[in-house]
Amino acid sequence: MTQSNQAHIAARTQHVPHGVVTAHPIFADKAEGSFLWDVEGRRYIDFVGGIGVQNIGHNHPKVVEAVRRQLGRVTHAAFQVVGYDVYVELAARLNKLVGGTEHYKTLFATTGAEAVENAVKIARAYRNVPGIIAFRGGFHGRTLLGSTLTGISTPYKQNFGPLAGDVYHTPYPDEFRGFQCADAIRALEDLFATQIAPDRVAAIILEPVQGDGGFLPAGNEFLQALRALTRKHGIVLILDEIQAGFGRTGKMFGFQHAGIQPDLVTVAKSLAGGMPLSGVVGRAEIMDAPAPGGLGGTYAGNPLACAAALAVLDLFEEERLLASAHALAETLRAGLDRLAREFPAIGTVRGVGAMLALEFVKDSDPFQPDAAFAQAVIDRCRERGLLVIKCGVHRNNVRLLAPLNTSAYTAQEALEILRAAIAQTSDEAR
Repeated sequence: MTQSNQAHIAARTQHVPHGVVTAHPIFADKAEGSFLWDVEGRRYIDFVGGIGVQNIGHNHPKVVEAVRRQLGRVTHAAFQVVGYDVYVELAARLNKLVGGTEHYKTLFATTGAEAVENAVKIARAYRNVPGIIAFRGGFHGRTLLGSTLTGISTPYKQNFGPLAGDVYHTPYPDEFRGFQCADAIRALEDLFATQIAPDRVAAIILEPVQGDGGFLPAGNEFLQALRALTRKHGIVLILDEIQAGFGRTGKMFGFQHAGIQPDLVTVAKSLAGGMPLSGVVGRAEIMDAPAPGGLGGTYAGNPLACAAALAVLDLFEEERLLASAHALAETLRAGLDRLAREFPAIGTVRGVGAMLALEFVKDSDPFQPDAAFAQAVIDRCRERGLLVIKCGVHRNNVRLLAPLNTSAYTAQEALEILRAAIAQTSDEAR
């Protein structure tokens, strides 16, 4: 029987709540590498990758084989009931990747929001105080605490209150709008003076590059200043690497650009090549603060997902994916910079490494975001065979989340599609 996107959309409308948004009106049939095919057989260059999940590309044969092998051993046992080797082996590798020679430990969960929730629990247990500071524009999940930590009102907070308590927000650096590192540090110090004293703060959590908030980089200076400030006050520094991690910025983790060492790091998305897995990696003395039984989850650290993640880490070494990420970043950045010079609607190109976005504004004004233009570009790209999605607190950014092993030819094809989409949207806007 011939399938159609429209038939699936009709069924989706009947059976799935409209609060679950699907960015593109297509249904996937298969995917491989940097490409995805819909149920009608049309090929797309996929620069979304399940929202930053497919850094190694779709269905990498080595990941598929690792999962198949694990299927023949143990598919699920719950680590709180009996242990299994792939959990411990993966924890050891992540501890070394994040902590280096220092003693770090790893807890596994299932989703990014779960990792964030556990990181906050761990920090509060360690500090024995309740306060958590997050940043405007940050995104940390859709759970109650995740929505509270998230610094974007629509659609994540809407009528879901009352939200979790003892969470405070402060401005994040935004060079495009003239808000620099020094301004952000002053705002944080003002928060200490007016809303919560540092000795009541368990943790400060931030993304090294904001994902859903618009691909805004914190910047090395700000990350270094935060590390110094949190050490001064004994506050736990949590780096949310859920979208920026695993090579997206050109280093394994975004915080590594600044040469700092966080206390806790949350990971997910590209950790397991599409399998649901997240984790908290942190200093042993902090990770050991919760009493036995306080951490865990039925599916947390599922054996299939752990096996997939071990294969992903192998691929980073065997296929030199960080080198590929640098090459891809150079290609994409050069192409996006050319587009910015050509089209006045592009206010800025931002991001780190291959984690890049275009921000669309009216009249070259940073304070006139043009969400409608960005959405039109996204739609025109899809019509031409490229999948991208939006981000930013005003939803006026188009972000690129290409697999790190995307070929130069495919990257150029994507840039050509993007240029044509912007040109058409510019013509229609006149």
